[in-house]
Amino acid sequence: MIIGIPKEIKNHEYRVGMAPEAVHELVVHGHQVMVQTQAGTAIDFTDEHYRTAGATIVESAEEVFANAGLVVKVKEPQAEERALLRPEQTLFTYLHLAPDVPQTVELMESGATCIAYETVTDANGRLPLLAPMSEVAGRMSIQAGAHCLEISHGGRGLLLGGVPGVPAAKVVVIGGGVVGFNATQMAVGMGAQVVVLDRSQDVLRHFDAIFGNRVQTLFSTAKTIEAAVLEADLVVGSVLIPGAAAPKLVSAELVSRMRQGAAVVDVAIDQGGCFETAKPTTHAEPTYVVDGVVHYCVANMPGAVARTSTLALNNATLPYIVQLADKGPQKALADNPHLLEGLNVARGKLTCPMVGVAQQRESITAQEGLALLR
Repeated sequence: MIIGIPKEIKNHEYRVGMAPEAVHELVVHGHQVMVQTQAGTAIDFTDEHYRTAGATIVESAEEVFANAGLVVKVKEPQAEERALLRPEQTLFTYLHLAPDVPQTVELMESGATCIAYETVTDANGRLPLLAPMSEVAGRMSIQAGAHCLEISHGGRGLLLGGVPGVPAAKVVVIGGGVVGFNATQMAVGMGAQVVVLDRSQDVLRHFDAIFGNRVQTLFSTAKTIEAAVLEADLVVGSVLIPGAAAPKLVSAELVSRMRQGAAVVDVAIDQGGCFETAKPTTHAEPTYVVDGVVHYCVANMPGAVARTSTLALNNATLPYIVQLADKGPQKALADNPHLLEGLNVARGKLTCPMVGVAQQRESITAQEGLALLR
């Protein structure tokens, strides 16, 4: 099979679909890998590194999409990339379709088979291809939030961990999944006062067992969220419903009552965000202010640490890429029910019911989508 790796073109996105080591693994399996020139240059993966790994270097994304049977990316295809997709092609990348109607429509119109990293599951129902980027984003959320609290960024002028004789900032983490756990680790490590809210007693017990009295755990209700947010200096939104739009847990009215100069970091922005006031931002212009509250809503946060993120992501995606290449998409999906959970679009049909609910659009199951590929 020919596997294509185009250069990412989303704003300030420097990650790349496959590192040279991953390319070498596909070549060892007898496949041809085509990489767009300078796809990894920003993170010191040069064209020569890819050539040494066995890849063919091409000049344009058009060449990649024209020749590859399997296209591996990091971020959702932009409009000009979607126009290059072909019906016989398979796309493997993050999609986050629920809040993105134009992308959904154009992927369906392309006729391509589109598999989303973020809905692939494992035997325990976890999201193994989302987890590494959730770890990165969770840790970065505290780093970004600490900057937002500085006066120069519009914040309250607080040092997250305080100093002797001066209280530390209050950090509220809504959602105790992978993002929330990593955000809590970083916030505790920096000396902040941390509150974690979740609706799972097991999750709250886990946080209590790991962090003890360094973290206050609260069962998440509208009332506990309101009370915690109003006392917070920094709020991290880290709620995820796989494949679905994020629930709006913090209303615009509640944001308007937050402390002046407080900050929010909405890590759920890829799925529409869990703050009503959230809108996607970029690394070029990462923040904006609503009612005196600084909002950081960058939709590709891990792109800021692109080398770390690429290597972490490749560790998770490579086994699935090998399956898709070795067996072909239809057999790989049929043989691996967890990979099949990642099927979002097939032969012009939406195959992720959660996206269908979010967009009020007709959908079929992934199993029904698989039948269309035969």
